[in-house]
Amino acid sequence: MTTLLIQTESFPLTVNLPMPIEMTMAEFYEFCQANRELRIERNANGEVIIMPPAFSDTGNRNFNLAVQIGNWAEQDGNGLGFDSSAGFTLPNGATRSPDAAWIRLERWNALTEDEKASFAPICPDFVVELKSSSDTLSGLQAKMEEYMANGALLGFLIDRKPRQVHVYRPGQAPEILENPDRVSGDPELPGFQLQMAKIW
Repeated sequence: MTTLLIQTESFPLTVNLPMPIEMTMAEFYEFCQANRELRIERNANGEVIIMPPAFSDTGNRNFNLAVQIGNWAEQDGNGLGFDSSAGFTLPNGATRSPDAAWIRLERWNALTEDEKASFAPICPDFVVELKSSSDTLSGLQAKMEEYMANGALLGFLIDRKPRQVHVYRPGQAPEILENPDRVSGDPELPGFQLQMAKIW
């Protein structure tokens, strides 16, 4: 087993590599299993991106995102919500973990049980990314464009400092909302309203 020390802005992380650096999908899954305390993504070029655990205030805001999506999904009944710990393998080969996501039930049920139990080979219909202090806006914008190019129907990129929400839909320029009280998911998510008070 190989051990790497990765220095972040705040503290060093020890990362255990149970296989060579160039990983197949199965090896990447094993790597993630060996490092469950980390958030790990892989881009379409196969580069592994290791992110430290979220700071407490960001974790609280992510929780509030997930609760709102979960409450709506429970009432709507047409899909399933996912929190930031869920990873998905997009059609371009990237493995991504949005801060919150939702997938229509008919699409989720079309997957095999083995696919559901791994990094499911599906792009969520709806994704949310919440910018933290360690994120760059340009990096998150590129990630949102990737979701749209791989099948997402709606995406919210939340930038807390200027109180902006960038709303993404495929084939359209992002709509930037300034300090909204709520953000509507209509028509893609009928009746969903993301209340921003606990997110800001």
